[in-house]
Amino acid sequence: MPAPLLPEAWRQHPALAQLDPVERDAVLAEQAQRMAVPAGTLLFAEGGRCGGFPLLLAGEIRVARGSPQGRTLELYRVRPGDLCVVSTACLQQGMPLFAHAISTQPCELLMLQRAGLERWLAHPGFRSTLIGTLAGRLADLMQLVEAVAFQRLDQRLAGALLGRGPVLGLTHQALADEIGTVREIVSRLLRRFEQQGWLSLGRERITVLDPAALRALAGGGLGD
Repeated sequence: MPAPLLPEAWRQHPALAQLDPVERDAVLAEQAQRMAVPAGTLLFAEGGRCGGFPLLLAGEIRVARGSPQGRTLELYRVRPGDLCVVSTACLQQGMPLFAHAISTQPCELLMLQRAGLERWLAHPGFRSTLIGTLAGRLADLMQLVEAVAFQRLDQRLAGALLGRGPVLGLTHQALADEIGTVREIVSRLLRRFEQQGWLSLGRERITVLDPAALRALAGGGLGD
């Protein structure tokens, strides 16, 4: 692996700063493969074998779980500096992957072999930082489970529309995948929101007009 890549990798992933530089650089140089993939690339599939421990340097990856009926539920997104819980867990346990991952943007990443990860895990500082990061990701997943189990779909959709700016370049299908439902339901709810004056709809374009109303609905403050 080219030497200029090494500082880039540990700047993006603070856990690497806990390692002895000699050990860190040796693993990156000998047991990591640099990859560049375009948007829309399937990086791993449900039921498949985990190919390694990914360290994302640029771009974004969407990790989701599918159902036999063809529906998907987004679990989380991996950005530079984040860790992928699914690939980490499956790699360590030697079990098949229980979700799939698709690049939403052109991505650059390092794929670390299992032997390299095990060398790093022998260092207490790296191991502690990794566990802390994974614990934070697990807390996010627990919030998702709570939302799916206890929140109405209109609340979840309202929450998904917030925090993205006033204009969203999203399809109804993308929103359906994110909240774990079908496009027809999302379209119906969006039309209801539009009738209430909370947003306006265009072709692959949603303009938020009343974020306060969406925020109140997402928090359970508005009834039917």
